Amino acid sequence: MTVVPAPRPLLGAVLLLFVSAAWGSAFPLMKDLIDRLPVEDLLAERYLIAALTLLLIKPNCFRGLSRGTWINGAVLGVMFGVGQTAQAIALGSLPSAVSGFAVGCSVVITPILALLLFKSRVPRRIWAGVVLALAGMTAFTLMRGVGEHEFSLLALAATLFAAGLYAGHTLMLGQLSKRGTFHPYALTVIQLFTIGLLTGAFGARDGIALPAGAPDWLLLAHLSVVSCALGFLARSYGQAHVPPVPSAIMMSSQPLWVALIAVIWFNEQVGLSMLVGGGLMAGAMLLALPARAATFGTERKRKNHELRVASRAAAKALADLKIKRADPLRLDRRAAVPHLAKGACADVASCPWNTRSLKGGGEPSLERLIERATLIVRAKSLPGPGCCRSVTLLGRCLCDLMEESGQRRTAGLLRWFRSK
Repeated sequence: MTVVPAPRPLLGAVLLLFVSAAWGSAFPLMKDLIDRLPVEDLLAERYLIAALTLLLIKPNCFRGLSRGTWINGAVLGVMFGVGQTAQAIALGSLPSAVSGFAVGCSVVITPILALLLFKSRVPRRIWAGVVLALAGMTAFTLMRGVGEHEFSLLALAATLFAAGLYAGHTLMLGQLSKRGTFHPYALTVIQLFTIGLLTGAFGARDGIALPAGAPDWLLLAHLSVVSCALGFLARSYGQAHVPPVPSAIMMSSQPLWVALIAVIWFNEQVGLSMLVGGGLMAGAMLLALPARAATFGTERKRKNHELRVASRAAAKALADLKIKRADPLRLDRRAAVPHLAKGACADVASCPWNTRSLKGGGEPSLERLIERATLIVRAKSLPGPGCCRSVTLLGRCLCDLMEESGQRRTAGLLRWFRSK
């Protein structure tokens, strides 16, 4: 179990920029390796080697995982794997510039999906960063010239579909990182295995080709360990500190790193498109980085909201446990007045008064007491000796005792009946 730490935007930005640089470095290397290896075979080998590498580093990462973590990791892997497969299929019918621009449109799709699916309000500053990132993507791809290449609209639609899957992947990972328990390492390994199996199933239709020599294996090792294993792992940890939309903006700076690598390693000339695109991308990343004070303020508001919710739940629970005494004098006119039957007990055999009313018992039955009280009340209104049909054990008439108690209205006189 991994508890999500407090947001640290600077650390998250560094991790996400590393992801962008690691993925950006893969493009020129893949361009060199694709000439000798099919792209679908290369993708399958990259992700499977990356998953095995992380599993060898931490073999106990799957211990104690919940079923939800397995399902979430598989869903994330399917989303990214289908996107990679669709992008690879469409790459043969699209120029590289158009394909890169279509994939980069995920930076625009991410805030739109966040607004539609999660009702997330995107600040204006982040929207400005999205616009700058899209403009920088345009400068790096379309401004460099598409040439006379013809491209298929179906291939373009497949690439845009892949961009939508990448955006959904970013949003889902961001939602998972907000939970109280988050397993970024295990989630990364599950994703990589799933992506490797999907791309491997696509490439296995005509057999899997392996690299021919040691230089190709070194390139594949860099693509697997640095670009995939460390890149995906840094992304999982980085999105725990940076929201999904700014994360998409930072990871959209891959063309900037591709251009830098091309200039440094392949001696490519710096053009106007690189300068314009690089400036726009740098501005977008600055706008996407959340302020530390704003992050702490948001975190404080979230904690205060959680405290208010918890206090309301505790107050409700205590109110339910509180003993409420029923008022015996409260009368409900709509309710039926209980009728005292002749038998005070429903089960006569278990009634205590019935057991004591046996012949020779010390106490009369309940029926006899009710009958005796009725005679006393009726006899009080009768003239003459009829009033004294009931005589106490002391030999005095109950009616006389009642009249005597009525005449003496002193505070010290003991009463026959005292209300509780």
